[in-house]
Amino acid sequence: MNGTSTLLIVVGLFLVGGIYSFVKQKMPKGLIVLLSIGAAMCLVAGVLRLEVWN
Repeated sequence: MNGTSTLLIVVGLFLVGGIYSFVKQKMPKGLIVLLSIGAAMCLVAGVLRLEVWN
């Protein structure tokens, strides 16, 4: 694991925690969807940057 992939995965997990918090607070669905897309993109980018695929 290099630093960039670790950072992307950590940010993605942080955003997943934000999604959970926003759902509990009954925030608008559009905001939750936008946050979900961002979290998914961070997690996918972090996993794809892992060096195990080479």
